[in-house]
Amino acid sequence: MKKSILPLLFLAFATITGTSQEKKELDREAILDMCGCYEVSFKYTETFAPEIDYEKHLDYTSKALELALPIVDKDNKISIQHLLVLNDTMVIKHWRQDWLYENQQIFHYDKDNNWVFSELPADQVKGQWTQKVYQVDDSPRYAGSSTWVHFDGKHYWENQSDSPLPRREYSKRSDYNVMSRGNRQEITSTGWVHEQDNDKIIRKDGEEDVLLAQEKGYNTYVKVADERCKAATDWWGEHKDFWATARDAWDEVYDREGDLTLLKQVDGQPMFMKFYELEAANAGKDEILELINKFVTDNASKGNAGK
Repeated sequence: MKKSILPLLFLAFATITGTSQEKKELDREAILDMCGCYEVSFKYTETFAPEIDYEKHLDYTSKALELALPIVDKDNKISIQHLLVLNDTMVIKHWRQDWLYENQQIFHYDKDNNWVFSELPADQVKGQWTQKVYQVDDSPRYAGSSTWVHFDGKHYWENQSDSPLPRREYSKRSDYNVMSRGNRQEITSTGWVHEQDNDKIIRKDGEEDVLLAQEKGYNTYVKVADERCKAATDWWGEHKDFWATARDAWDEVYDREGDLTLLKQVDGQPMFMKFYELEAANAGKDEILELINKFVTDNASKGNAGK
């Protein structure tokens, strides 16, 4: 009598499913390992330029104490809020990174404060995690989808994605307008490392991208006692409700297809400055949306930015 192959198929499916779930748990563990109180060292140096008359800019280095706080921890989503601690007492809301499992909705930076929202095919993101990075006011920065790698005792995630200029150069340079970021985030025995291989790009409509210079970034996060970030923990306890409301407001803006273009200034101020005022007043969702929508524009009106 011919034996049924159904039990064998079921066993194979169960094995694949189990392996996939184990891999996902390793991914989640790696992402959550980025949480904690850290001494952070930021180092950037320009390494190459195709034009021989290009004058290399000075290296950038700085140090900080930073709390990376898990504010969402769900099966398919982890959100980590970063808070800077200055002089042990002053706290500044820093960047945020969201990690989404097998996510299809993504945004890509084009240029001139314009992001393109699109949907990725389901088979393309199978087993992958999307990292979405947001600025201090929770406006978009960059995003990319890749696979976490766990091999030979290493745990890392790599992706290439375009972004606006980094804040360390945003107000100082106008010789390029897009940073193509090569991001590698690797968990280490002492914390984690954010290694970058960045291209500084000149991008214009209807023309090929022009490489101005390349840059190496090496940011180390060394874990220290949680007590050193107590000021940030206390600050977040007082301000988390406002920023949860702000994220809800932004979600309505992000629920789109096509482009999102933001003015760089309204009434002479960038968005993050105006968010400070709303935060101080503990503003509600309607007021936050009203502010965001003042900055939302279309491509045809970008020339009016700051007027």
